[in-house]
Amino acid sequence: MSVEKRPRPTYTDEFKNQVVQLYKNGKRKCNITREYDIASSLLDKWIKQADTSGSFKEKDNLTLEQKELIELRKRNKQLEMENDIFKASRADYGTKVNVIRNNAHKYSVSAMCKVLEISRSSYYYESKPKQYESKLTSKIKKIFQESRSNYGTRKIKAALRDNGYQVSRRRTGRIMKQEGLVSKYTVAQFRPYADKCNESQIENLVKRKFDDRSQYNVVVSDLTYVRVGNQWNYICVLVDLFNREIIGYSAGKNKDANLVSKAFARVNTNLKNIQVFHTDRGNEFKNKLLDETLKIFDIKRSLSKRGCPYDNAVAEATFKIIKTEFVKYKVFETLEELQYELADYVNWFHNHRLHSSLGYLTPATFRMNTLKKVV
Repeated sequence: MSVEKRPRPTYTDEFKNQVVQLYKNGKRKCNITREYDIASSLLDKWIKQADTSGSFKEKDNLTLEQKELIELRKRNKQLEMENDIFKASRADYGTKVNVIRNNAHKYSVSAMCKVLEISRSSYYYESKPKQYESKLTSKIKKIFQESRSNYGTRKIKAALRDNGYQVSRRRTGRIMKQEGLVSKYTVAQFRPYADKCNESQIENLVKRKFDDRSQYNVVVSDLTYVRVGNQWNYICVLVDLFNREIIGYSAGKNKDANLVSKAFARVNTNLKNIQVFHTDRGNEFKNKLLDETLKIFDIKRSLSKRGCPYDNAVAEATFKIIKTEFVKYKVFETLEELQYELADYVNWFHNHRLHSSLGYLTPATFRMNTLKKVV
């Protein structure tokens, strides 16, 4: 049985910076690599780059010897090109265009235009008549269809080259966009946004005492991202420290307080039973609507220390489970599909999943056993 290969992930500079900051704020490397599914060697590389140059671009992290070697190779290539096309420097315009066209597979078109003193736009206008554009479009569509909608600009460029077409990825991408050709591998990449921290003076009432709590004594919460089609949506869960049960959950397009409010709306008990609501300092938990909800139901507020994920460890651990068991390898086509699947998973999580922290009981069984003893 063949296993479908996962597309090679790409990471934005913003994402790299965020995981480096997590490490610098005290989060262990092993936790970061597991939670964000990145290689430890890659994380080490990003940390070194951030400390050395402050940039994640390879060119900014080259040694002096590497930079000199690259410059030397460029100069040799320039001299080789000038020697090849020098004889055409005094030729007529048409001859210069032909020389550039015949050497486009060897040298940069921009560099040759500069040596022969003609503009790039003029060269492209002369060498690519309108009928060529139409023919090229048809060829790109054919290659894309034969690839079963899998090829992106890199592979289509290579296929075009094999068929005698010298076309840039930019131009290939423009034609693909124009024709509505989207590769199956074109997926949204998550870009963490640096939200302002909630600077409220509210203290941490939980103080990392997560065990031996009574029912609804402390409810913790957090949010995470899930891919829906080619966009990122978010889910929020409310976890009761009493039995690690997900008592409230929601899914939506925006990471905001409204998502948290919807999760509260799913809690199957009087909200006055909840004594403490604990979260990190994300701005999605700083909202007038949420504050009014907590005030109305007399729920005390508790916040983690800034930059300290351990203060909300149960919520983070729950999301690690959700990412592994529910999110990983899945692509939801619509928000409605995500909401349906999330409801099904929460039901399984509550009634069927064994938790090591509960002595390998389900949250439902633990709750029934514990409440019987009280009665």
